[in-house]
Amino acid sequence: MSMTESRNVLLAGASGVFGRHVAEELTAAGHTVLGLGRGAESDVVADLMDRDGLLRAVQGLEVDTVVHAATALREPPMRHRDMAATDALRVAGTAHLVEAARAVGARRMIAESMVFGYGYRDFGDRVITESDVFGPTGLDAPSQRHVDAMRTKEELMLGTEGIEGVALRFGLFYGPGGTETIVDLLRKRRLPAVADRGRVLPWVHLQDAARAVALAVEGGLPGEAYNIADHAPMGFGAHVRAVAEVFGTPKPLTVPAWLTRPMSYAHTISTTSLRVSNAKAESELGWTPRYRDCAAGLAALTEW
Repeated sequence: MSMTESRNVLLAGASGVFGRHVAEELTAAGHTVLGLGRGAESDVVADLMDRDGLLRAVQGLEVDTVVHAATALREPPMRHRDMAATDALRVAGTAHLVEAARAVGARRMIAESMVFGYGYRDFGDRVITESDVFGPTGLDAPSQRHVDAMRTKEELMLGTEGIEGVALRFGLFYGPGGTETIVDLLRKRRLPAVADRGRVLPWVHLQDAARAVALAVEGGLPGEAYNIADHAPMGFGAHVRAVAEVFGTPKPLTVPAWLTRPMSYAHTISTTSLRVSNAKAESELGWTPRYRDCAAGLAALTEW
């Protein structure tokens, strides 16, 4: 990469699992990364929910691109209420970050978005593309809150005058820093595998997802969204069983989905079936997953 293409990137959520992968990919691509977060180790110490503090923290910075990869999750969400802080971050936190982006003169913003913004339901065999409705209405109240927040985050980042916004709609993450949580729960025999009954979800290896962010810094059309998922959707239960097999943990118990009802968010995920096309990301971003499916990605993990 020539020096003229190098960008200053402000990365919100740099210390999170995904943020660390993004920082690695951006640095490898020759960009300068400024990590923004609440921890003292961050280059820019600020809380996205504190507008005034954030604007003070970025004062004097010159940044080309802002990446929003911040979440409020410390562990996998089990109940709908576990998503409340992340939903607030998607709305108020994003609005504050957009203000900060304008203050530092950024001309591009990359939004970490999610395939669940298409809705938590069983889509059957239909393959969802970016032209499908993102942020539909008519869902149950808790699911609607999450979907509304995802839609608002995208609208704020893609619709801001003078800023080229790109949204990356990721499948479920797995890989270094993510899969260990599942392995740990399996070792403690605390994670059953739900019977998928034909239901599948989109997945993406964390390193593949981070590479999509690096590509979006220079590629991707302003105002556009891209599905970032591998080539082989997989049921949540099947994924859990695959992790158990690869890492040699005790075999998880297979349970019917209705048994997960007390874990309201986990139940919503386990009864969703969703397939997405990644063709647009391949043609417009030049992104293709190194790990075509979870089997390949999980096998590579054991070599670490």
